[in-house]
Amino acid sequence: MYDVLIIGSGPGGYVAAIRAGQYGLKVGVVEKHSLLGGVCLHVGCIPTKTLLHSADVYGEFLHPEEHGISCDGVKVDWSKVQARKDKIVLKHAKGIEFLFRKYKVEAITGYGRLKAKGRVEVESKDGGKREIEAKNIILATGSEARMLPGLTPDPERILTNIEILKLPGIPKSLAIIGAGAVGVEFASIYRRFGSEVTILEMLPRAVPLEDEEISVELQRAFRKQSITIHTGARVERVEKQADGVTIEFRDAAGAAQRLAAEKVLVAVGRKPNTENVGLENTAIKTDRGFIPVDQWMATVEPGVYAIGDIVAASPQLAHVASMEGLVAVGCIAGKPVRPVNYRRIPNCTYCEPQVASAGLTEAQAKAQGLEVKIGKFNFLANAKASILGGHAGFVKVVAEARYGEILGVHIIGPSATELIAEAVAAMESEATVETILQTIHAHPTLSEAMGDAFNAVYGLSVNA
Repeated sequence: MYDVLIIGSGPGGYVAAIRAGQYGLKVGVVEKHSLLGGVCLHVGCIPTKTLLHSADVYGEFLHPEEHGISCDGVKVDWSKVQARKDKIVLKHAKGIEFLFRKYKVEAITGYGRLKAKGRVEVESKDGGKREIEAKNIILATGSEARMLPGLTPDPERILTNIEILKLPGIPKSLAIIGAGAVGVEFASIYRRFGSEVTILEMLPRAVPLEDEEISVELQRAFRKQSITIHTGARVERVEKQADGVTIEFRDAAGAAQRLAAEKVLVAVGRKPNTENVGLENTAIKTDRGFIPVDQWMATVEPGVYAIGDIVAASPQLAHVASMEGLVAVGCIAGKPVRPVNYRRIPNCTYCEPQVASAGLTEAQAKAQGLEVKIGKFNFLANAKASILGGHAGFVKVVAEARYGEILGVHIIGPSATELIAEAVAAMESEATVETILQTIHAHPTLSEAMGDAFNAVYGLSVNA
């Protein structure tokens, strides 16, 4: 019998398993695929960011004249770009296998379903079934791409995050339905590799979960890159053609529009993988497919926990799943652990320019009746940004007016996804604006923009 049995080996499942092993618990992980790592490692975060970096490098070689460098005959070898991506994914999958061996975590290949109390049925690829007993079970089954009604993914024309990562070549034109993180990241990848990219977003702005000023700046940057964005666009029909796809949609004014492209990426969100995992054998009732949990990630079924993309009201982010896994295992092992504070989660989007945020937007803070002060600093005045040639964007701080509590930080610009860590650490330690004012930022660095933005809350930014 296992102390902990985890269904799913994504960033929630494998992190939980390793921590349980570190605590000396007997741990098993059921994974339906032959390699560990889940969606994030194999068809999500890691391969996507690898392609983004390759696009960054290609962009530098295309326009190096400002640096006094001349490059002739620059071209993309797409097969090598894809091979590098696959090599990195395999390396880290093997790394998880190594860590499982190190911490005595048993990997069990098969499809796992909850059965009777404390029991999980594992079905192998050949149809064979066996039952495994465990004192505690953690569901970490993740999510999959949502599709528009009537559409089915295929490797030729209608793509999700899975199919688009396996394209044999760079499409001449790409339509993207959805301007969330997935949509804008793939727009950045394929536009820089030469595709004509058009984004259709049903909501009034791109990256709609971010602060409104971030959305405006990103849309401005995309227009400069010749990425077309239609916001307030409602897709009515997608048809496959012999040489591509056609999309019929209504624009923000309600006018009928028609778009032709070689391929279309559907990036309209993700749905939780909670069907066919045996919930009917428990007391668990889902909310639109998501599983309600308490602050320790425990479900209403004794001994059963849920983490990651399947959790109700939890952001579908890999690092959130990992922390939820640590909380669940800490609770099981009786170790000191704090519940996840969902107001202090970094949201990172790796498009160009990058977007990152933590905490409340300005609109959210005001909607809660808080009196706020805003500090904003543009990367245009940051020396390191000038050195890097990354002038687009800014750092925006949302602070409580009276006591200087840091309510939210929002960044668009170079290395935003790295810079946001300072804001998260400050918020987690309950630092105030004054704390950051007294924090010395090395010169010249991009992090100085953070210091200037916090100074700007009180109108004291030196470089603005």
